[in-house]
Amino acid sequence: MSDKRVIYPVIVGEYHDDGDYFVATSPNIPGMVTQGDSLADVAYWAEDAIATMIAGEEYPEPQDPKDWKLKDNERVIYVSVNMAEWIKQHPTIVRRNISLPDYLNNWAKENNINVSKVTTEALKQLAGI
Repeated sequence: MSDKRVIYPVIVGEYHDDGDYFVATSPNIPGMVTQGDSLADVAYWAEDAIATMIAGEEYPEPQDPKDWKLKDNERVIYVSVNMAEWIKQHPTIVRRNISLPDYLNNWAKENNINVSKVTTEALKQLAGI
């Protein structure tokens, strides 16, 4: 899978009401909300939140934030997400039937071998992952 990097502007609000924390939202990704204890922390969690919400979807076109109306405690930061890497680290597991000789199937059962795990590891090795 090739490197598919997306960059979205997000609005980060800084709050000091019940502790000190930051909250990130994005008009690009409706419903995306996350928070962190520092600006770096909220940027990290915003990357994960964006990737989680757009994985498996067509990636929304990033909006130009110049017309966004910000409150005094808000600023715009840009969050870069390598979707190919994120998807590799958060794979969707699919069920797949395989065929193998009965003697290997019996041997795997007798030795408590997880055939799915062995198959996954062999495929990763072949793919160079």
